[in-house]
Amino acid sequence: MKTLALASLDDMKAEDVVDIDLVGRTSIADSMIIATGRSQRHVGSIADKVVQSLKEHGFGRVRIEGMPACDWVLIDAGHVIVHVFRPEVRGFYNLEKMWGADRPLDLVAAS
Repeated sequence: MKTLALASLDDMKAEDVVDIDLVGRTSIADSMIIATGRSQRHVGSIADKVVQSLKEHGFGRVRIEGMPACDWVLIDAGHVIVHVFRPEVRGFYNLEKMWGADRPLDLVAAS
């Protein structure tokens, strides 16, 4: 699934693609992929391609948010979450900093 998403992003010339491993950090997904499109139209086209590719390969239960505006499109495919941003929006939310590899694992304090 992740390989399909990354190939689709590459095919659509998505920029600054980052793949963040979430295993052991959260139960929401195993991987988060963040990419940038040059414009709203590019963001929408990238997202369409990712969704189409996943559906063609049997991953039809994909949830999508943000398509009408195409500033930030979130594709939730279960084990993989893909975020496609316009550059300004990506910089504002800075998900890499929040979820990046340099972030320490959350520790549960014993009470």
